[in-house]
Formats: sequence, C-alpha cells, structure tokens
Amino acid sequence: MLRRNRSGAGTLPGRPHRKEPPISILIWCLAGFLLSATLLPFSRIPHGVVQAMDFLRLQILALSVLLAGVALAQAHGAILLLAMAVAINLAIVLKFTPLWRKQSKSAPGPIDAARRLSVLSVNVKQSNRDHDRLIRLIDENEPDVVLALEVDGGWCDALEVAHARRFPHRILRPQDNTYGLCLLSRLPVRDARVRELVTEDVPSLRVTLTLASGDDVLLYGVHPEPPVVHHDTIGRDSEIALVGLEVSTATLPVIVTGDLNDVAWSSTTRRFQRLSGLLDPRVGRGFYNTFHASVPFLRWPLDHLFHGPRFRLLSMRRLPHIGSDHFPILFSLLLANGQAGHEEIDDAPQEERAEVREMIRAEQARARDPIGADWEDDDGSR
Repeated sequence: MLRRNRSGAGTLPGRPHRKEPPISILIWCLAGFLLSATLLPFSRIPHGVVQAMDFLRLQILALSVLLAGVALAQAHGAILLLAMAVAINLAIVLKFTPLWRKQSKSAPGPIDAARRLSVLSVNVKQSNRDHDRLIRLIDENEPDVVLALEVDGGWCDALEVAHARRFPHRILRPQDNTYGLCLLSRLPVRDARVRELVTEDVPSLRVTLTLASGDDVLLYGVHPEPPVVHHDTIGRDSEIALVGLEVSTATLPVIVTGDLNDVAWSSTTRRFQRLSGLLDPRVGRGFYNTFHASVPFLRWPLDHLFHGPRFRLLSMRRLPHIGSDHFPILFSLLLANGQAGHEEIDDAPQEERAEVREMIRAEQARARDPIGADWEDDDGSR
C-alpha cells in the first residue's frame, strides 16, 4: 500500500525520502573532478590546461587516496570513481619507482675513469641573484659539464669568472627572456651550435664532447617553453620532438639534458623516447622531482637526462636548493665499449614521424613571442 505525501506522490511505508547530505555531494563532485583530471591528458590535446593535468598525477593520486578514506564513511558510491583515479595514476607513475625494471642499467665495477662523464643540469631562475650558492655547489661536486639555463648576462659573468680554470671550454648565450643558456665544460668541445629550433629566441645547444678516453659524445642542451593555461603547448612539443628526430640519426653516443618543462611520464616525453630511442635513468629508480623547489606538495620531475644505449648509469642525485625554483640534478654516466644491456624502447611508427614533422613545420612558420618572456624582472617579481 502506498502512502501519499503532501505533494500527492506515493512513497513506500517505512521508507521516507532521504536527501543526500552536503558532504556526500561534495565528495561525489571531487571524485568526479579527480577522475576527469586523470583521464583528460589521454586526449593528447596540446593545450596548457590539459598538459597541466598530466603534471598533477602524483598530487591527484594522493588526493584520491585521502578522499577515498572519507568516502568510506560518507559516500560509498564515490569510491568507485576514486578507485579508478588511483588505479590509472598508479599504473602511470609506478614506472618511476624501484618496483619497476630499470630502463638504463647501472655500471658494473671496476670503472674506467677515462670513459666517465658527469653532467650537472640546473635551471638557475633568471631573477635569482645568489650566484655563490651555485658556484659552491659546482666546486663541491666537480662535474665534467655544467648546463645552466635561464641565465642572463649577470649569471654568465659570475659563472665564467668563478670557473675560468676548471672549465676552459665555455658556450655562453645570455638572454633576458628566461631562455638564456650557458655550458661549462672541462672536456674539449667542438662543433658547438646554438640554434633556435622552433621558436625565435628559444635557443638550444648541440655540442660534441671528447672524453679522456678519446671517445666523442654528442650532447644536446634544451629548454623549451613551459605549458601555461592560456596557450597551447605545440612549441614545446615540437622542440622536444625535433630533437628526438635528430637524435635518431646520430652516429655518436647521445645525451639530451635540460629543463624540458615536461614530466617524465607524459605522452610528449614518451613520444620523444620512441622517436629518439634514448633511455630514461629515472625509470625503475625514482621521481627525482626538481620543480618546485619551494613548494614540497607541488613537485614534478622537469629536469631530465636521456642517454643512448652505450651509456650506463653510475649515479643520479638531486642537489640542494640554490635559491632557484628548480633543484639542480647531477648525473654520472659511463660509456660502455658496446651496447649496454637495456630495456628496448618501442620505435615510433612512420605515421607518427610524419605527423610530428608536419607539427614542427607548422609551428616553425608561426610568428610569435616566446611564452613567459616577460615573466621576470631584475628584482625577481613575476
């Protein structure tokens, strides 16, 4: 028998209509947002908003786990959405933990010092004026090569004077738009080229280094544009892809390093590995988050080194804070006599290579200013 309420609608006896409490509605909304943010990067839409969601996978994973604990008591149905977000993000980032098989192999002993190469990569933050902290860090760690990014004239002068003896070989491209670069090398340098690959006033570096053993190594230093919410990421994606295409035809052992403004697990970085065939030493070892140095909860692996299969990893260390928004990161590699054992990287199919080349051509033809060229001034404000 139906019992009539005041509106005339029928309800079953003993089952009064129950409103969903506000906390349950909030949990459902947050769970839906976290799952949407998890899935959005799979669309591969080259826009800052979409790419930013790929950056946030660690944060989304942590928030989904925490919210699931609340949902157990307040909104059981939302747990399914949260479980999907946890599972997807965990499957993506698990590759960058010791639970996964290492992509680049560790170097066995004994080590031939003549075939060793250490590279310090650091985004100094152009407006950061604490030159001495980086200078001391370089003195303490004694890398063979330093790649400093976001350097202006003041940074280049400070590094050049402080390390004139240790690094007799220097390539300086100071700029005031946050895209300057500086290479300091203890090893002999030749065929050095600073190029604007895709976007005007966004330089990258290609140089041949000669190890003490006499072996030549090709090193790329890159710093493409960052993703921002009001702009597409085609410039960044094109530059990373173009370096990958170049590397795939190189006859020398290759290293690509720098601030890629991209996380290690993104579709852009995975495509770069398919195009280049280079290995990521983070895989199977850890995240080594380098940005943001001052905000512990918002940290991502943006500063990278990828290497060819002839290299083995000796060590990889994130170094102390130097006043920048990035931590420096130090890689030490050993050049093997032959191909070092490694995980095979899937090769990019011809259709993907053709698509990438078309994207690069279109972006090279687009006239515009670099993203973020006016973000910083001399006092460090943005």
